[in-house]
Amino acid sequence: MIEGFVVSYSPPNRTAMTDSVSAQEQPHTAPVVPAAPQAAPVPTEAAAVAVAASEPAASAEAGAPQRRQDGSRRGGRGRRKPDGRQAPQGRANAEGVADAAAPAAGAQRAPQRVHPALEQLAGLYPSLFGAVFRPLKRGIFQDLLAAHPELFEREALKVALGIHTRSTRYLQSVAAGDKRHDLQGQPVEDMAPEHVHHALLEVYRRKKARATEDLLPKLRNRMMAAFEASGLTREAYTERVLSRDDAANAILEDAFAEWSARNAKDEALLRAFEASGQTLEAFADMYGLVPRTVGQQLERARRLAAARAPSMAAAAPSDQGG
Repeated sequence: MIEGFVVSYSPPNRTAMTDSVSAQEQPHTAPVVPAAPQAAPVPTEAAAVAVAASEPAASAEAGAPQRRQDGSRRGGRGRRKPDGRQAPQGRANAEGVADAAAPAAGAQRAPQRVHPALEQLAGLYPSLFGAVFRPLKRGIFQDLLAAHPELFEREALKVALGIHTRSTRYLQSVAAGDKRHDLQGQPVEDMAPEHVHHALLEVYRRKKARATEDLLPKLRNRMMAAFEASGLTREAYTERVLSRDDAANAILEDAFAEWSARNAKDEALLRAFEASGQTLEAFADMYGLVPRTVGQQLERARRLAAARAPSMAAAAPSDQGG
């Protein structure tokens, strides 16, 4: 009987964390107040926005604050109180409409201009700085200066590369464990495990504020995938990636705890499968499991056993000698 330790395992959702800003984020709008009868119409916010879309010049004129000769502003709720205090912000007067419409107009501005040196780099090396960002080899700064001594000013290039390598898109490529590339776009060196680990944490921090779901389970799964890809022992990996951030270190410990529990279940499943003498489909059907999930668990258990084999073989002679 293996019901006590066979647990079906669904692979983690590997949907990549992406950097996006919701299109629904719009500036807060003030409530609309109807115009007073037999008075000059005061533009409501909805009217101001509609006019701004069709007649920008007229909108600017209508939204601008107008003053009487005695210095008071037009509009019932927008005028100053007798004691000289200004009416609270957000009132739907002419000035309030103009203030509320300004962020909406600003939200439609074009994105901030890319650093000129980065535009040049994207044109020269589209496979590195173009639509897809790839991790750069260490020493790429010197390589670029040597390849283009007349094109790039040293400090401007340094600033541009700093912006590029701190971007979320670049960090995502590092977190994926991609190899570092040279100017020819060729992979030339592996990414250090600690660089992958810290990129994972930084991308997680940036996404957490806007996320509508708990990203920690995905982060822990990706941490363990990076650990397994490193080929290091748990002790060696931990020594390389630990930092002064206690919260980040706690996430790593939790990830290792989940990894150990999962491995124990996978190994128990492998032993039960090998002892059964059944095919994968028959074994899964016997216990009401999904064959594909069982196959993934068995494959993980076999990989783990293969990774442990060298250390066990090395320890065997010393045991016999004792």
